[in-house]
Amino acid sequence: MIFHERDQLETKELVQGISGQLIHTDTLSIGYFDIAKGAVLPAHSHVHEQITSLLEGELEMTVDGETKIMKAGHVATIPSNVVHSARALTDCKAVDVFNPVREDYK
Repeated sequence: MIFHERDQLETKELVQGISGQLIHTDTLSIGYFDIAKGAVLPAHSHVHEQITSLLEGELEMTVDGETKIMKAGHVATIPSNVVHSARALTDCKAVDVFNPVREDYK
């Protein structure tokens, strides 16, 4: 299928307080995430390159030891295998792009 409606996609909870819908192609995945205030994404790394674009809210994000308070309009690029984590200071909405495809999120 070429066209999708987000409200028709399955919602998955990645960790407590972080849930969203994901779309996959052969080479990448895009996630539309709702992040509850206080939710924590523990430090981790993965083979995927990642781009996180914050649409709403304030998110404290640490990438490779550097911490920044992200606000709407901020974008973080995370290279493959780099340790990163996040903590929501407010309710947030974010879009994440992963390359290659996140088979573990299918």
